Amino acid sequence: MQNEDSLIKDMQEGSYIALARAITLVENDIPPAAQLLRRIELNSMVPVIGITGPPGAGKSTLVNAIAGQLVQEGKKIAILAVDPTSPFNFGSLLGDRIRMSQQFNNPNVYIRSLATRGALGGISAKTIEIVDLIKSAGFDMVLVETVGVGQSEVEIAGLADKTVVVLVPESGDEIQNIKSGLMEVAQGFVVNKADREGADTFANNLKKLVHQQHQQIPVFKTVADKNEGIAELCSWLLEPVLTNNERKSFLMTEKAFKIIQHYRMSNVDRKELQAAIDVAMKNAAFNIYQFTDSWI
Repeated sequence: MQNEDSLIKDMQEGSYIALARAITLVENDIPPAAQLLRRIELNSMVPVIGITGPPGAGKSTLVNAIAGQLVQEGKKIAILAVDPTSPFNFGSLLGDRIRMSQQFNNPNVYIRSLATRGALGGISAKTIEIVDLIKSAGFDMVLVETVGVGQSEVEIAGLADKTVVVLVPESGDEIQNIKSGLMEVAQGFVVNKADREGADTFANNLKKLVHQQHQQIPVFKTVADKNEGIAELCSWLLEPVLTNNERKSFLMTEKAFKIIQHYRMSNVDRKELQAAIDVAMKNAAFNIYQFTDSWI
């Protein structure tokens, strides 16, 4: 097997094969994964853009369009598609990569799917570690697309320099719910599928809501499958990220918490847990709290 010195060197020189091998090692905790993470040279200037939002908003199509536009501008882009973990085999469902097929053979685009591994909002410690690997491999931007279920919008804020929340005109009925959490984490909103009826009204209402919250959050309108509005969005994505010390501290705290949580739980195997549950449930007096005492 390739030693870690040559693996790191090849990654830094832009080898996708070396990067893929390093990601596989880290994702599965195979030696020398720990040494790799401690020796890579992170480029803090590489922006990490989180793309999140509800299912059906067109996130994958939008990411595909963003990558295409940035490549035209001479950029080298990495896409990490965080797919839902199958509850049966604990693997990634790999749905997002199908929608990015036109980028597969592009030499300036690297795409990797990653299972959520049961993380509620889609962001696991492995996601954080893999993003750091990618940031050491010579890319101009890393796009992280999350599954968009519930907590994902909040969790992606702990990983990304800019968090983009993708919505569609049909989200208009939910605009009051947007007040609660998204305003705290979004650096930008995208109203995708903006050629649909009601898009202008929804975008204007969203802008008013942002203004009421006294926040300078841009609202973009796009039709991703037609590349409409993408150039303007990409121009904003490429603007330098102005991160204050409080947000930097928040970002690092979230990352550290996820990593510590993962390694403290590393001795708990979900498949073994399910097997033990199957046996324990055969007892009519089964009590979940008594059961978990033996695992804590």
